[in-house]
Amino acid sequence: MKFIKVLYVIGAVLLLFGAASRLFLQDIYSYIYMAGAVIFAVSQFLLRPKGDSVALRRLIIQQQLAGILFIAAGVLMFTHTRNEWMVVLTCGALTELYTAFRIPQEQEKENK
Repeated sequence: MKFIKVLYVIGAVLLLFGAASRLFLQDIYSYIYMAGAVIFAVSQFLLRPKGDSVALRRLIIQQQLAGILFIAAGVLMFTHTRNEWMVVLTCGALTELYTAFRIPQEQEKENK
């Protein structure tokens, strides 16, 4: 389990570095991003929070959808020459941000 958490952090760092390195690493930024997106999404699917409430399960599904959106943004990096991938990346990032705050609240509510 600890190994998956380490992969989660490595994937997040690669994801961020790949998206930010678009300015100075034109040839390989999409490969860095895609590697990070795949690692991040797979570790999200493996690190599912435990809980039985409907709201928590819905938030977990939304978080997994954000991981899929990150991978879709990486695919768009390879297939399209313009910046369509940024829209998908923004949607995934906003969904991830929302679930990052809401899942701990729901877990705390469930533990009471």
